[in-house]
Amino acid sequence: MAYRILAWFLRTVTQVFFRQIEIVGLEHVPTEGPVVFAGNHPNSLIDPILIITTCGRKVHFAAKDQLFKGRLMRAVLRGLGAVPIKRRDDHDGVPQQAASGAPPVDNDAAFTAMFDVLGEGGAIGIFPEGLSHDEAHLSRLKTGAARLALGAAHRTHRTITVVPCGLTFIHPKRFRSRVLVQYGPPLVLDEAIANTPERVREVTDEIGASLRRLTVNAPDWDTVRALDVVRRLYQPQEISIEERVELARRFNTYYAQVAGDPRVVGLMGKVGAHQDRLDELGITDRELARDLSKLEVAARVGRHLVLLAFWLPLAMPGAPMHVLPLAFGRFASGKLTPRRDVVATTKLLIGLLLVLLGYAVAIGLAGWKFGLWAAVALAILLPLSGWATLRVLDRVRLVRRGFGVLFRRLAFRREVLSLRGERMRLVELVVATVGVVKPAELAALFPIDHPDRRIEESSKARRDADLDAELDKDGP
Repeated sequence: MAYRILAWFLRTVTQVFFRQIEIVGLEHVPTEGPVVFAGNHPNSLIDPILIITTCGRKVHFAAKDQLFKGRLMRAVLRGLGAVPIKRRDDHDGVPQQAASGAPPVDNDAAFTAMFDVLGEGGAIGIFPEGLSHDEAHLSRLKTGAARLALGAAHRTHRTITVVPCGLTFIHPKRFRSRVLVQYGPPLVLDEAIANTPERVREVTDEIGASLRRLTVNAPDWDTVRALDVVRRLYQPQEISIEERVELARRFNTYYAQVAGDPRVVGLMGKVGAHQDRLDELGITDRELARDLSKLEVAARVGRHLVLLAFWLPLAMPGAPMHVLPLAFGRFASGKLTPRRDVVATTKLLIGLLLVLLGYAVAIGLAGWKFGLWAAVALAILLPLSGWATLRVLDRVRLVRRGFGVLFRRLAFRREVLSLRGERMRLVELVVATVGVVKPAELAALFPIDHPDRRIEESSKARRDADLDAELDKDGP
């Protein structure tokens, strides 16, 4: 019961923190039987929360024992059935401990507890990378997941299913961003498979290959950003997060093979120059791609203003209790932690604790001053007001963006028209180049004759005519 309550609460928290959570591959998750979820680890405590709230199974996570020191965290982790693991870096990697002859780290009890969970048909979650990080690629995997799965298969005489889980955050540190949770094809292990160090390494490599198929990996973030520009030019408009991530993964996976091709070098130079022009004017590629007229932009801004006016009255009663913690979490989170991979977790925890504290104080005062029913009414009103505040903040962001687009359309009219024409030519060049240099065995996700591209092509003639007409109207 405690797990279900905590899982429901965490699901609500993630739906508040993220604007969109896209879940793919749930058909790969067995509804019963022992399962080991093996995920990548880019965003600290948010990673296990996302797996817990999306996989449909009760998951017992292996968590470093340092997290169990705090009373509150210990209670939450125990409620979620977490198993404390001693990491070598935390215990015998400190010089004074080594000098004092500290005993080697012993995780036999932890593995026994996890074997028991799997033996009862339960699910264990583990991050083979070990530490959370913000690198542009997977870290070298540790062998814990493979040792756990193979050991459980031999100890319990049951078939163990290892389900890889890829977590991809569009903006990892940002509140109200989007995330893709992707479960891949499982790896099935039984006691017939030898539990030897060599086989452990092989299974670890198989898990790593599965995770690389579900995540975006590049040598550095500069490469990721450069190829992200190419990806935006290549893709049709309005694709899903899954398709966006798959395109990014493909570009980053195969780019090294063709980076020296003169056609690719020339393309990257033109794309980089185009992005530099956009950056100078403060214009986003999305604005050019959508190609909305000033009237269409104004209509969208008007619609968002109407919705803003609708939600604002409900948001006002609890606005100080919601906006101030969000603002504090946004500006203070980076200063409270030196690690960039825990910024989002810090934001989530700060905002959550401050909001809950504010709720408790307000409801307590209402009950003390006005009685039980006033406290009950406020306990209902405050969450509704919080949800309305999210709607208001989302609409404010969209209205601000809309006014920015209108301003740039008016202030940089000729530049926008020129960039729009340049973008059309670059799209054709990117699509053609990708079609030539991609591996022959790799099927294009969005080939030239893809239906979405044909729809865009049907409107290209209209856009070209409008562009020529506007440029001619401006004169030489």
